[in-house]
Order: sequence, then structure tokens, then C-alpha cells
Amino acid sequence: MFRIELLVDARNELGEGPLWDVAEQRLYWIDSHGAMIQRVDARGEGLESWAVPEHIGSMCLRAAGGAVVALRNGFHFFDFQTGRAAPIADPEAPCRRTRLNDGKVDRRGRFVAGGMDYEEREPLACLWRLDPGLRATRLEEGIIVSNGPCWSPDGATFYFADSFRRTIWSYKYDLATGDLLSRRVFANFEGHLRGYPDGATVDSEGFVWSVEVYGGRLVRFAPDGTIDRLIGMPTDSITSLSFGGADLDILYVTSMARPYQGRRRLERPAGAAIHRLKRKRDAHRCACGRQDHTGRGAALGRR
Repeated sequence: MFRIELLVDARNELGEGPLWDVAEQRLYWIDSHGAMIQRVDARGEGLESWAVPEHIGSMCLRAAGGAVVALRNGFHFFDFQTGRAAPIADPEAPCRRTRLNDGKVDRRGRFVAGGMDYEEREPLACLWRLDPGLRATRLEEGIIVSNGPCWSPDGATFYFADSFRRTIWSYKYDLATGDLLSRRVFANFEGHLRGYPDGATVDSEGFVWSVEVYGGRLVRFAPDGTIDRLIGMPTDSITSLSFGGADLDILYVTSMARPYQGRRRLERPAGAAIHRLKRKRDAHRCACGRQDHTGRGAALGRR
């Protein structure tokens, strides 16, 4: 059994990318369409906000301070002291109908983020890896809406979803190079799940947690791709999740105000809040307690 609590009534247009920083004991997240980064302490207090110059898809924290953000016009450094963004690379520049979307950092400090078609219709986007030398490398193409990048506890398996294909894939991941070696279908949302796969993370047992956006549930998949558990949320429009808290055993879940195709699918509020879930006993923990959930990319600390 889980206890679900409202942490922040964020009133975001499109809340995304919850990111727990172990060093600061604070929770970061973004408002993608509001073009904003936000942060609170563990109690949900002390709200701080920073505007970014374009729609934002994801972010990671740098070991040297500040962040790398995935904006509509590419990867940028972001300085929390000055509030300024400095461009790194714009890999989706040839197609301005796309922007960078969900992203995470692997155990070697590489930032992996995918793109999305703004109209959510055509496979125009790609999956990109930002390396320590700040080179953007294409890993995958033909994507409609990238979401849910995350890794198994040993870093050898990479999970990734194309939301509007309603599919989560798993890849063999070369941790030494950051290359994807093979792909197979891990889970399909057709039939037994009513929503779409969105943000995802992995717990210490190797189970994959995915948000079912527009379905209003969290889905826990076993390592073989079978559904282990479904948890109903107070809102349909949940978007992403991540472990955090002092013991890395709390799930933080973001949501958005935008309903499905202009209407609610279920008789529940549209969202735009941050919720936290904690199991009453023997809580699950994050897979690594470092990169996927603290977000600090050591390699990206170098300019």
C-alpha cells in the first residue's frame, strides 16, 4: 500500500522531469510549455523558479554546478546564479517542427535525450546522446514523441518509449561507449493499458516504473515486461516520475494541466501538481542512488 500526498500545487502547464538532488536534498522539475525550471526542498517548501528561453524537455545537473537543459533549440548550459542559458549543440535544427523532450544521465555522465514532433503525428525526431566532449550523437531515429529513458541497475539495459507508438523498448547498452547494441519490445500499451507510456524510472530490484499518461496510473513492470502492479493517481494527466527523499524511497510524480485532446478522459482533475508516494513498509528504492535520480552528470561538468 502506498500513501499518496500532494507535495506542491505547482499550477504548471506541462510539469515534467522530476529530478532529486542527493547533495542538496531538493527536488527539481520543469514546466515544459511554461519554459521554466522549479525547485523545492524535501517538504515541498521554498519554491524557486527560473525562466528558460524556449520550451524545455528535460534537464540534468552538472557536477561542476548549474545544469544542462534540453530546449526547443538544442542542448544548453544553464547557470542558476545568472539565469542565463548558453548553447552547446542543436541537433534537431534541420526540422523546426521538433524539439528535444525527455532525457536522463547514464552512469558515465552522458546526457541521453530524445526529440518529439510538436504535432505528435509523424516520426520526425531522433534520440541523441550528449557526450563529455559536448558532441551530440544520434542513437535512434523515426520517433514521434520520445519519453521514459532509464537504465537497469547495472547500466547494461536502456529503456526508452515512443509514447504515440504506445511501446517501451529495451536496448543492450554499451556503458563504455554509450552505444545502443540491439532493440526489442519490452512492453506494449495496446489492449490492457488505456493510456500512453510517458516518463519512467527503474527501482533497485530492476523493475521499470512508467507513467500511464491520460490513463491516470503508475505501472510497475517486471524485468520480463509483465505488469507487476498498477497504482491509480488522483489525476489523469500524470507525466513523469522519479525516486528521491533522504532514503531514495519516495516516488515524485509530475502532471500537467492539458487534458487529452481538449477533454478529460476520466472524471478526475486535469493535474498540474506534484505528488509524492511512499510505501508504508519496505519501500522500493531507486536503482542507483546517483545518476538517474540525482541527475548529476560528472562528465558534463567539464566545459
